[in-house]
Amino acid sequence: MRKVIVITGASRGLGRAVALKFGREGWAVVVNYQANREMADEAVREIIASGGEAVACQADVRDFFRMERMVNDAVSRWGRVDVLVNNAGIGTGGLTLKFTEETWDAVIDTNLKGAFNAVKAVSRPMMKQHSGHIINISSVVGVRGKAGHAAYSASKAGLIGLTKAMAIELASRGIQVNAVLPGYMLTDMGASASENAKNDALADNLLKRFSEPTEVADFIFHLVGMNAVSGQIFNLDSRII
Repeated sequence: MRKVIVITGASRGLGRAVALKFGREGWAVVVNYQANREMADEAVREIIASGGEAVACQADVRDFFRMERMVNDAVSRWGRVDVLVNNAGIGTGGLTLKFTEETWDAVIDTNLKGAFNAVKAVSRPMMKQHSGHIINISSVVGVRGKAGHAAYSASKAGLIGLTKAMAIELASRGIQVNAVLPGYMLTDMGASASENAKNDALADNLLKRFSEPTEVADFIFHLVGMNAVSGQIFNLDSRII
């Protein structure tokens, strides 16, 4: 029986790297995406070619019923859900006083409410199994804050609080909940930032290097294999928090 992982925002960037890693290890992978169907389908083909199973699923993480249907479809197909990686996220910079309510809501609803929706959707099948692992992708700025990124910082800080609370709530059912701070990566979001933002990230980094999505995916795969770790926050770069 294959183990099953659901990854939100998995058509590109870190989510895609995680999907491909687990697919190569023989898992069944739900490649969730919002808009980029072509890249999601490409990831599915790569996973199948490497010996795994996969399905692409278009669903807006802000919509609980879409998340619930996605999880139920995975359970119907494979009989279980073993891992959820809450990776979907957006970032919009700007001074807080100039933020519109719509921009604030878009970031919070995607990054934090979206994770809540996915956690709520997988909790029921995981509780029935008495097993499962939920991994929330947070950020260093959720711990330290960052000027010009109040909404993003708040959403990622919220994920850390959600991780700790859900770890306590679900422990009696054998479900682990952890958060990963992947570090600054040159994925679409990181690469599109200003040169000043990239330089600031490196200047604060003891080893003066960006994080690699494949290395983060390897860490997540290793973490999933550990059975006695929950409620923890893992920082994967050399910025001290």
